[in-house]
Amino acid sequence: MNDEHFLRQALDLAHTHMQAGEGGPFGAVVVKDGVIVGEGWNQVTSTNDPTAHAEVQAIRDAGRRLGTFNLAGAVLYASCQPCPMCLAATYWSRVDRLVYGGSAEDAAAVGFDDAFLHDQLRRDPKERSLPVTHILPEESKAVFEAWAAKDDKVPY
Repeated sequence: MNDEHFLRQALDLAHTHMQAGEGGPFGAVVVKDGVIVGEGWNQVTSTNDPTAHAEVQAIRDAGRRLGTFNLAGAVLYASCQPCPMCLAATYWSRVDRLVYGGSAEDAAAVGFDDAFLHDQLRRDPKERSLPVTHILPEESKAVFEAWAAKDDKVPY
């Protein structure tokens, strides 16, 4: 099976679940060794979870099914170019490759415009539209130091 086959699976998930009223028109699958090991579709409105994007859901599903947070050796197929959150999740998952169908411009044309997020990420945190307060840096650093000293930690 090739990239087109698996991308069509993601597109089918997007269409089926969008038509069922479960969320926006996005689907994704994670494939390892030629087998779908994770599936996801947009469930933002059906679960009231703003992070329930198709790619995140597929990555979560793959992690559960495979029993690991490290998806090295896998490929993520997404019906659309991932938003900044989903792209970050893709990197954190350590998949080997990303294949997508629709562009960010295609999504923006029907109301899913993430250009604002891209702009905000380029700004210094103090210049973003979301007010941010940075407090208790030393107490926060102590938690990191405790992590660094922990003998039984699972690095990721």
